[in-house]
Amino acid sequence: MKTFARLVLAKPLASLLIFIALIAGASVWGLQAFSSLQSGGYSDPDSESGQVFAVLEENFGNDPVDLAIIADFPSSVDSPESQAVAERLTSKLEGIEGVREVSSYFSLGNPPTLKSIDDNAAYFLIQYEETASGSEETSLIQKTAGASFENVDLNYTGIRAMANALNEGISEDIAISESIAIPLCIILLLFVFGSVVSAGLPLLVGGAAVLGGFFFVWVATRFTDVSIFSANLITALGLGLGIDYALLMVNRFREERARGLAVKEAATKTMETAGRTVFFSGLTVAVVLASMVIFPQYFLRSFAYAGVGVVVVAVFGALVALPAMLALLGDRVNKLRVLRRNLAPKDTGGWSNVSRWVMRWAVPVFVVTALGMGALMSLGAGVKFGLVDERILPASDPVAISSEIVRERFDGQESKPVEIILTGASEQEAADYAAELSKLDNITRVQSVAGITVDGQTDPRAASAFADYALGDQQRIVAVHDVEARSNDGITVTQNIRALETPFTVQVGGIAADYTDSLDAITAKLPWLVLWVFAATLILLFLFTGSILLPLKAFLFNIMSLGATLGFLTWVFVGGHLQWLIGDFTTTGSIDASNIILIAVVTFGLSMDYELFLLSRIKEQHDAGMSTEDSVAVGLQRSGPIITAAALVLAANFLPLAISGISSIKMLALGISFAIILDATVVRALLVPSLMKLFGSANWWAPGWMRRIYNKIGLSH
Repeated sequence: MKTFARLVLAKPLASLLIFIALIAGASVWGLQAFSSLQSGGYSDPDSESGQVFAVLEENFGNDPVDLAIIADFPSSVDSPESQAVAERLTSKLEGIEGVREVSSYFSLGNPPTLKSIDDNAAYFLIQYEETASGSEETSLIQKTAGASFENVDLNYTGIRAMANALNEGISEDIAISESIAIPLCIILLLFVFGSVVSAGLPLLVGGAAVLGGFFFVWVATRFTDVSIFSANLITALGLGLGIDYALLMVNRFREERARGLAVKEAATKTMETAGRTVFFSGLTVAVVLASMVIFPQYFLRSFAYAGVGVVVVAVFGALVALPAMLALLGDRVNKLRVLRRNLAPKDTGGWSNVSRWVMRWAVPVFVVTALGMGALMSLGAGVKFGLVDERILPASDPVAISSEIVRERFDGQESKPVEIILTGASEQEAADYAAELSKLDNITRVQSVAGITVDGQTDPRAASAFADYALGDQQRIVAVHDVEARSNDGITVTQNIRALETPFTVQVGGIAADYTDSLDAITAKLPWLVLWVFAATLILLFLFTGSILLPLKAFLFNIMSLGATLGFLTWVFVGGHLQWLIGDFTTTGSIDASNIILIAVVTFGLSMDYELFLLSRIKEQHDAGMSTEDSVAVGLQRSGPIITAAALVLAANFLPLAISGISSIKMLALGISFAIILDATVVRALLVPSLMKLFGSANWWAPGWMRRIYNKIGLSH
């Protein structure tokens, strides 16, 4: 780090200009990433359901329903008046650009599952042209057909409608939250940094991290699909890391100036101490975030690409742009003060007093705090995990209303059927299989080359409509069910179908199977994620501290913090609490697994950030000859204000999103905010000092062979 510090600070203006030029160049490509980002990515393409989708696309033309419309008539759908209106509605829909085919209750032979139980509503199923983007066609249909047609109410449902509603809702929520978060963060930054000039430094690092992060995402889009939601992580994490690293560097620079070092020497010392911590912290956070690359769903993998990119650029900015700016500004970094007090850090104060009190009562403080964390964790006992569906939208959203109509007034989920591929079955075997399939619980209708089968009875008159369901040695079967596809009931339906024994090969796909396989993929990869993070924590923190106990403590405390966060989120989003504060949302009885993984990985990474900030100062004092108790007190006094301030500003950036109408965004904002505040206060102020006091000199213990490794390649010296 000394060599790098000399290189950057030899000509600080040149270093700063080179950094700005690189970021400007990267932004030219990075800002082009938005047009390539995708709204899906929740499925496992290598799963059985993914293989079915591929077969349907390659061999059967893949004609799934792109958009479903529920037409609610003033009278029975079987009346001549309703049928006449249905014909005119069909003609209007078929005339819309991008629409390939429109089928309905009226054109498919009046199957009972395509009309409501009260006989007043019926399905219209729309398929798009193969070249259609999906989003544009859905918006055009909704705009052209409107909410009603000749006194018939039109309700839109299906994956395309949900995707459009999500994108529109997220865009509106981000605009509203940023109008709250940006002014709030600016005010907090002014008071945290103490002056207008220094408060602008996080924006330099954070802004560069955001632009650089988009460049990394743009590169990723050249090779793979990337989720549009990664953009949210880039902006939030870029600002958060900018605040973290700027606080650490500026505080250390002020400290070195207060000790009497010249400006350039103070900047050099800052890089050698705080800069080393920033580098190691960034490395740890990047390795933790990279763990999400193991998941087959590109929704989760996208956060690995975005997260690693943001961290790399944030560290680069903190080690190049920040020292250069500090060297150029000197004491002018404190210009335009908003606080009258001396801005240089001190060895004594509130945090030092708190830590000494905690260490004086180490056992009771640790026990009471651990019990409190355990109580929060217990709220998540028995929680069920799921994946998102239309119920994450506001209850007043038209798509959410449509999904409720489907649940309450229809026997079948027509737009979300089970897709089955039979390989090596004769037509008679396929017909027999369809008959057996139709007898399963929750299956309302089965379509095959034999016709339409209900409760084991086949109507061969409809066989001609499904003649193209056979191709070579493969046959397609479509089974309509009456449960919510993306639910535990959907999993049960999928498992029951897969449990049927046959002499030929059966592959089960569709929305319910996709939901089942996606959860299975997450469950299968989760142990590897935990192992990755555990190994990274153990190895990297050992190389930083030379201790084996401190990395284990850090991992344990982070797990406790995440468990407490899961309990809190379960209490809120399963129990339906705090709606008076964050707005209404629909409870589904489960927690979105993808969201929890994202919250866990991001907050684990940020917690490691705070852990390293604290340990670096404690270790520095301990290496200088202080006792464990004194080094903890001074270390917490030096780092506590930084950690708490960074957590508060980051929470202020996330919390406004908790008022979002989309419950998954609420959960993400509330979960990350709760976790980082809990970690920056309860964990750092109570658990860490108390346990370090109890460990005493054992804090720095490691087996002899590990100590030799540390002495040779340890990264803190």
